[in-house]
Amino acid sequence: MTAYVALLRGVNLLGVSTLKMDDLRAIAQQLRLGSPRTFIASGNLLFVSGRNEKSLQRLIAKAVTERMGRSVGVTLRTAKEMIAVVKGNPFGDQAGNMVQAFFLNAPPPEDALEMARNIDDERIALGKREIYVAYGERGIGKSRLRLPLAEAGTARNMNSVAKMAELLTGME
Repeated sequence: MTAYVALLRGVNLLGVSTLKMDDLRAIAQQLRLGSPRTFIASGNLLFVSGRNEKSLQRLIAKAVTERMGRSVGVTLRTAKEMIAVVKGNPFGDQAGNMVQAFFLNAPPPEDALEMARNIDDERIALGKREIYVAYGERGIGKSRLRLPLAEAGTARNMNSVAKMAELLTGME
């Protein structure tokens, strides 16, 4: 059995696309995912399963889409991968709430940084299947940064990533 986190895109943002975490846990139980639990209300489902990533991604996306009535992106990571994201953070000198990891379903292309628009004082680096962004003094809320490639994924701040890595480690 492998511990996973399913990171849902665009859930519970500004009250536009609401999914109760009780409902997300119920979906996990219907899919027979082991030890389901959620972490904060932004669509993070932690669970264990013997299935592979691609089949889990399809199952969860289908079930969440049916529940919400709209397509929802799902990105999965194992406990080991989440630990690697934490360790691979090139911006460890900055507060975790000021650094986001944009999780992708595939490795970013080498020219991903060239696609970034409206860069002000942000710093950007590529990971294995992530893009790290350290936000400057303006912060995340006032940043005008656009990462076209990241729009297919979902972002979490490094404080959340570290906590989920810790929780997942305890599930294996």
